[in-house]
Amino acid sequence: MTIRVCLAGATGWVGRGLVPALAASGDLELVGAVSRRAAGRPLSEVLGMPSPSLTVRASLEEALAAPCDVLIDYTRPEAVRRHVLSAVGRGIACVVGTSGLSSAEYEEIDAAARARGVGVLAAGNFALTAVLLQRFAEVAARHVPQWEILEYARAGKPDAPSGTARELAARLARVRLVDRDSVRPFRRTSLDPTRLGGRGDALRGRNPSRRS
Repeated sequence: MTIRVCLAGATGWVGRGLVPALAASGDLELVGAVSRRAAGRPLSEVLGMPSPSLTVRASLEEALAAPCDVLIDYTRPEAVRRHVLSAVGRGIACVVGTSGLSSAEYEEIDAAARARGVGVLAAGNFALTAVLLQRFAEVAARHVPQWEILEYARAGKPDAPSGTARELAARLARVRLVDRDSVRPFRRTSLDPTRLGGRGDALRGRNPSRRS
């Protein structure tokens, strides 16, 4: 069975990588693409690829005019909540890579998805190294008395703390509560160091990012 996918943020940093991956998949079909800047143009032309040839839409509502099974959203914090609730209301499952949503917004989306019987997967970071860091830190936190998250990212990053740091803090808080700081120096690469330990010993995990 082919799963029909609509991609919001199709011409963004992540979207540009997802489009060829979807095209190469044997069971996924890209049927909708959203990008305000490229609206009205063929997606293949915008990305400099031979396919797909579908037209980029300015809004999610326009893109969802075509039958769709899953929405993938890599847009901005101010748009993702509206996008997901709109898709869920149509019975469309969602994969959310956009960070910056508040706890209240996640709860609202969760309630809407449960009421509609629709699956929603939202993660602060889909990178394998970030997922491993979260898992390793969670295991370590069970064996040491203290932990701290100190995050660095560029000054213009819209969410502070980032979805990655917030998700990590929530997981570690289930073990024990501690401090979290978020720093936004100018042109600083995101590091997300996690420090765990007590007197006389320490464990530090770090997930460098090329762009944040």
